[in-house]
Amino acid sequence: MVGALKAIRIVDLTTAGLGLYATPTLGDMGADVVKVESPEGDPFRYVAPFRNPGMGAGFLNLNHNKRSIVLDLKREEDKTILMDLIATADVSSGQI
Repeated sequence: MVGALKAIRIVDLTTAGLGLYATPTLGDMGADVVKVESPEGDPFRYVAPFRNPGMGAGFLNLNHNKRSIVLDLKREEDKTILMDLIATADVSSGQI
């Protein structure tokens, strides 16, 4: 990936607000953005219009240039994975 932020890793925990707009923009600039979703999925996935269930147009637009991982933060193992991921990040967005 090329861009001014190509050496930056961002862990994205956002599901609402301006984080939804900021993180894909940072990805557009080359950052490695890793989106963390719950097993239920980001609530924005299910907002119409959509061609396929769980893949709303807005969700797709606001999550381009991101990699994703599903973590159940009620499980200690998944909390550990999240904390290890954050340890490799330059920036984390959202609340932990």
